[in-house]
Amino acid sequence: MKDAVPIERPVVSAYTVPADAPEADGTFAWEATTIVVAEVSAGDATGTGWTYAPAATAALVDEQLTPAVLGLDALDIPAAHMAMTKAVRDTGRSGAAGCAISALDIALWDLKARLLELPLVRLLGAVRDEVPVYGSGGFTTYHDTHLAAQLNGWVHGQHIPRVKIKIGEAWGRAAARDVSRVRTARDVIGPQAELYVDANGAYTRKQAVRVGNVLAEQGVGWFEEPVSSDDLCGLAQVRDALVCDVVAGEHGYDLPYFARMIRSVDCLQVDATRCGGLTEWLRAAALAQAHGLEVSAHCAPHAHAAVAACVPNLRHVEWYHDHVRIESMFFDGALDPTGGTIRPDGGVGHGLELRTDEVEEFRVL
Repeated sequence: MKDAVPIERPVVSAYTVPADAPEADGTFAWEATTIVVAEVSAGDATGTGWTYAPAATAALVDEQLTPAVLGLDALDIPAAHMAMTKAVRDTGRSGAAGCAISALDIALWDLKARLLELPLVRLLGAVRDEVPVYGSGGFTTYHDTHLAAQLNGWVHGQHIPRVKIKIGEAWGRAAARDVSRVRTARDVIGPQAELYVDANGAYTRKQAVRVGNVLAEQGVGWFEEPVSSDDLCGLAQVRDALVCDVVAGEHGYDLPYFARMIRSVDCLQVDATRCGGLTEWLRAAALAQAHGLEVSAHCAPHAHAAVAACVPNLRHVEWYHDHVRIESMFFDGALDPTGGTIRPDGGVGHGLELRTDEVEEFRVL
């Protein structure tokens, strides 16, 4: 049996990157995104993981998670994951603690693959060589010209045959503009590309049904968070009333959340940078499969590329504008979505290397 490889003290940093234009969805607006990066070493290898969360998440790693994992065997990731979960019992698993666990867990999987000199996708065991993606952005702050340029870039430039835009502007108080923007999107992408929308929980139940029925005329097949993801009864009611798929799950931080969500959606979203890393992402995917549902990876596409290739019930990965831009800036080895798929097979681990010097200007911690 291989000797244990003890985990060394993680190194955590945080960076805030300004948006390339003002951005908003149905319920929130922002001008920058913070990425928290965890680097974990053991033996001669270092693994890298990350999450999109407040910079204070880095302090939580140092104070609560580092003592829990320090010295554990880097090959026994379930043990490290359990230790981290126990360590945040009194803090609470959701929110920043869940993001901190996620960053370290992703780093540990990358580390293990590098110790074994394997691509991460080979370590996990692939189901497919290529992972479908969909272009995601279309923020409510975009004027029609900006929206058209982004959609054109995905569909006609990179030949990604599925795209998503934000609706639900101003907490659902601009439904007429929502519908107008969806019609604009359909005109830009043409009749063949798949069109998705995301209301970020902005609508009331019946409002979501009314809007959803109008959007069906534009061939919208994916309605994300038509109502709050906390309103499980409302999600189920909207799902049963509409022909499009109703989806949610991006705010899941643990497996019991997904167990509750599963009965209210047509497809389950899971975010490895929030839910507890790749370890919990795989568990959530198995839970969804047991209930006859597909899963879709939410945001952070490079964190999901390998794990998404390793589950049979995957629908796709979100090629989210903000995170694609940041991950392409921060890492060597960024993937190419041309043709609508990515191939997670580049080098050992997840194939990404942090450009430490190049991104120092964005460092806040």
